[in-house]
Amino acid sequence: MKHIVVDGLKLEYRDFPAQDAALPTLMLLHEGLGCVAMWRDFPEKLAKATGCRVIVWSRAGYGGSEPYAEARQWRYMHHEGEKALPALLAALNIERPVLVGHSDGGSIALIFAGAFPEQPLGIAVMAPHEFVEVETLAGISAAKTTWTATDWPNKLARYHADAPRVFSDWNDTWLSPAFRDWNIEAYLPRIACPVLAIQGYDDEYATMRQIDVIAEQVAGAELLKLENCGHSPQRDQEAAVLAALAAFVRRLSGSCR
Repeated sequence: MKHIVVDGLKLEYRDFPAQDAALPTLMLLHEGLGCVAMWRDFPEKLAKATGCRVIVWSRAGYGGSEPYAEARQWRYMHHEGEKALPALLAALNIERPVLVGHSDGGSIALIFAGAFPEQPLGIAVMAPHEFVEVETLAGISAAKTTWTATDWPNKLARYHADAPRVFSDWNDTWLSPAFRDWNIEAYLPRIACPVLAIQGYDDEYATMRQIDVIAEQVAGAELLKLENCGHSPQRDQEAAVLAALAAFVRRLSGSCR
């Protein structure tokens, strides 16, 4: 594990080297309860499948990364996409990344691509959110029940320095009245890079509408809809996701040669 200080906070990250230095760097953005360790061996497999350098990090407050001093606000993903991610890319001297985001990480990738359309070479999002659905709130409410009734707190504590805060930041924010009108669709028409959006038919937190709106508002966006797949396509359908991402990167690399 490596560490880098960004805006005064020490963040943990892992850096898998490229097999071909001419290929783009892939930046993996984790889900709302995720971190470096919770990607398991997916980043390494992605590096092998694509030949690209792959960087995965824990956002502030996740895993072993230092937390923000202030309490989470309902626009936290806007902050990550418009402030925190640009600062990290600058610190790592990465100019034109390919972003690969899961869930919250996918939403952050979309915000970044809409706010800075000239910067990403491409983005791939898995189970992203652009707006709040009834299904989302039902899934997050069920998660709160599971949190209090099972040993999930102990399991999550294996990955995060402050697991209770990680869970409450995610769960309380999404279930708060202020978050009901959260929506990032305005960013979609501004996105200028190629987009691959992946979602499972069995996603417990969303409907397929979440990626359909991407296809409707981002010119040329590609969709991959997976059977027998829930909210984590990279785990539920790993082989299909790795193949799709490798093909996506090949197209991006061919277009810029």
